[in-house]
Amino acid sequence: MNSVESNQHHVLPNPKTHPFISKFKKITLPLLILITAISLGCFTRTNYYKVHYLKYSLISQTLFHSIGSIFSVSPSKPVYIPSHCVLWMAPFLSGGGYSSEGWSYILALHNHTKIHTFRLAIEHHGDLESLEFWEGLPQDMKNLAYELYQTQCNINETIVICHSEPGAWYPPLFQTLPCPPSFYSEFKSVIGRTMFETDRVNGEHVERCNRMDYVWVPTEFHKSTFIESGVVASKVVKIVQPIDVEFFDPVKYTPLDFGSTEKLILGSGVSKGFVFLSIFKWEYRKGWDVLLKSYLKEFSKDDSVALYLLTNPYHTDRDFGNKILDFVESSDIGEPVSGWPSVYVIDAHIAQSDLPRVYRAADAFVLPSRGEGWGRPLVEAMSMSLPVIATNWSGPTEYLTEDNSYPLPVDRMSEVMEGPFKGHLWAEPSESKLRVLMRRVMDNPAEAKAKGRKAREDMIREFSPEIVADIVADHIQNILGR
Repeated sequence: MNSVESNQHHVLPNPKTHPFISKFKKITLPLLILITAISLGCFTRTNYYKVHYLKYSLISQTLFHSIGSIFSVSPSKPVYIPSHCVLWMAPFLSGGGYSSEGWSYILALHNHTKIHTFRLAIEHHGDLESLEFWEGLPQDMKNLAYELYQTQCNINETIVICHSEPGAWYPPLFQTLPCPPSFYSEFKSVIGRTMFETDRVNGEHVERCNRMDYVWVPTEFHKSTFIESGVVASKVVKIVQPIDVEFFDPVKYTPLDFGSTEKLILGSGVSKGFVFLSIFKWEYRKGWDVLLKSYLKEFSKDDSVALYLLTNPYHTDRDFGNKILDFVESSDIGEPVSGWPSVYVIDAHIAQSDLPRVYRAADAFVLPSRGEGWGRPLVEAMSMSLPVIATNWSGPTEYLTEDNSYPLPVDRMSEVMEGPFKGHLWAEPSESKLRVLMRRVMDNPAEAKAKGRKAREDMIREFSPEIVADIVADHIQNILGR
């Protein structure tokens, strides 16, 4: 999850006049109109900017009532409705790490037995919306979005969860719906959910964290880095991330045929005896350079191996093939006598509903990143019983063990050289040890499969939705009981 914030300057919205307050005033929700219009085919991709404008400007009391009548069902007998509300604000329609994590909590809490004391509401906040992501969501998630966007809350009986990087919290440093949507003191409680991929938290972000009643972080690593950076210790609470082990279940899926979406960058592509998979945004932090060096130095065409990189742009263009070729040409990597091992890039959008099939198409997952907030693709791969090789630092230390994975040692810590975290430290994963581990996974299939099975068992036991929902619900109920 990347917590780099926008450097663009915008006029900050006034929380008293911002359209979001409609959540509490029972006025039409613009985003509900947006997602309903998309689902009903009212807008096409060519109308994207029109839809984006409508999301913030269109308020129609009549349309709201007509939409509400579609989804509401009159109860046959009185039903108890709790007065307290938990409003979860996250980039639900954007895709990416915070989006995925936000959905994982909402899906976990929705049917949990302990939430009879409060109602759930959601609102999009943080990153820009993606029509491709929305269209790729399973229908049950879309239906839940319709339902929870309609939830009406009383402001003084509401716990707000701001699930984003602190630069998006009120007052936001870039254009987004403010979170909380009004002054902090007006709510029952305000919670920030965030994380960072380096060894510390910026001073500005420490200040923002300390405005919150609580700050939820996903790992022990984050508890220590946040407190050491100056966040009040009593505010910092570890809430691990759930993984949908029912959705990411290998027995339910067949491997995905990438077909025309895969682009052969190096090698002949003739044989794919063993497939390594890596999923990441194209940024230096993810260690794609370490991965390519280790893979291309360790293997050759004779090994009948393939490396698939499922990636997308992050402050860059989509010309990943030429980026890889330029990197290889400028490095000290020599082409093996028999030829390069195969390297494929997939930069097309993969629908969320097809994601488990991507993992099923691989024999092992590898991600030598320099720092992770949590490592969403790692736990997804582990839930899919894949053997995982990942850097043994930052977020993944919460779940990587010698029994369930191949923790990659760190050679040293290095300084972040650019961006908002310049001067912070992160890990430099060992290139030589990665070579050893990749070869070991391929040459020892029985051991690799055993680690994959243990990985899924650990995901079910420690991070399944019902387990994490229980932790979240207990914390919320403690707040409501005060």
